[in-house]
Amino acid sequence: MAFNILGINHKTAPVALREKVSFGEERLLAALRTLRQESGVAEVVILSTCNRTELYWAGSATGTEMTQWLEQHHGPALDLANNLYVHQEHHAVAHAFSVASGLDSMVLGEAQILGQLKDAYRIAQEAGATGPALNKLFQAAFSAAKRVRTETRIGANAVSLASATVSLARRVYSDLGERTALLVGAGEMIALTARHLAGQGVKRMVIANRSLGRAQTLAAELNAYAVGLGDLGTELANADIVISCTASPVPIITKTLAEAAVRARRRRPIFMVDLAVPRDIEPQVADLEDIYLFSIDDLQQLVDENRQQREVAADGARLMIEEEVARFLAETRAHDAGPAIRALRTQADAIRTHTLEQARRMLAAGKSTDETLDYLANTLTNRLLHSPTQALRHAAELADASLAETLTRLLTEERNRH
Repeated sequence: MAFNILGINHKTAPVALREKVSFGEERLLAALRTLRQESGVAEVVILSTCNRTELYWAGSATGTEMTQWLEQHHGPALDLANNLYVHQEHHAVAHAFSVASGLDSMVLGEAQILGQLKDAYRIAQEAGATGPALNKLFQAAFSAAKRVRTETRIGANAVSLASATVSLARRVYSDLGERTALLVGAGEMIALTARHLAGQGVKRMVIANRSLGRAQTLAAELNAYAVGLGDLGTELANADIVISCTASPVPIITKTLAEAAVRARRRRPIFMVDLAVPRDIEPQVADLEDIYLFSIDDLQQLVDENRQQREVAADGARLMIEEEVARFLAETRAHDAGPAIRALRTQADAIRTHTLEQARRMLAAGKSTDETLDYLANTLTNRLLHSPTQALRHAAELADASLAETLTRLLTEERNRH
């Protein structure tokens, strides 16, 4: 059965268009059931994230038909033709494996897409929209992604400022589970960094912000504590990790404030990262012993180096994907040939049984063994070759040389084996 993918992603369309064709989970089940009823769609999975919406289907439906369905589903005024891509057969399998492995992501090698793909597959299964073809495709894609993650360093290096910040913190403190983190600000960058820290099991987290309400909202999500900037001095003295990113026009953490924190901590070190522009932490803080201060430029350099390392790892990952795609397609074709092979064997067994019975009757009638064996050999040969010979003649009449070429290659290989 044919594998197909129709999609739109961060490479082909801006976010304003991508959001118009996204599927929330509450609408996904209904969309899967509706799409499953379309002619030529035997099986289907819908992947919808902030960066992509993709339809994976097995069946005879064309990319044009699926484009029309997608446009009608999201609104008749939508014109997606110039922003969509369609992959079939080999290219569809390769794309699925690349997506699962993070090789087609906006952030090269990111691992989140694999979980999103698994969720999309699970939801499609629950909707009764998958079958043998897509089940095999997605299981193979997950296996390929696991191999890429295991055998390359595609996801080993942080390539965002937030993840690089946490990665650097782990170099200073090997066990974040025993550390207190103070995050100054409550914007998107601080929220993302806080989630990374929470994922690493940081012991205690404090969100300090000029607007206490915003700090409380973020703290509630992360099981953290919220304080106003008036409590910054106290919290600095308790913090092993300090990450700041506000819109303040002047530094919030001065050298004087940092000196007081160091004295209160009795020289226990503090790891500080200033992600703000203009800076939140006075540059002179870096002169203090027991404080390790990094700026956004320091982090950006680390991110750039890590991104280059991921690009190197991606080359090896792509070779692995090619191997996995070739293996999957070979196994699929062998499986697809199963019914034909079984039918051929059934026919051959029937011919053998019938001819053998005739030979037995000849022996019972007094025919010699040599005459019977000669009849058995000639008759079996003629009957077994009758259908293939007829097929070859018919193909020749239609000027189709592929069947003859295939048979010639098989006979040559057989002779070589003997």
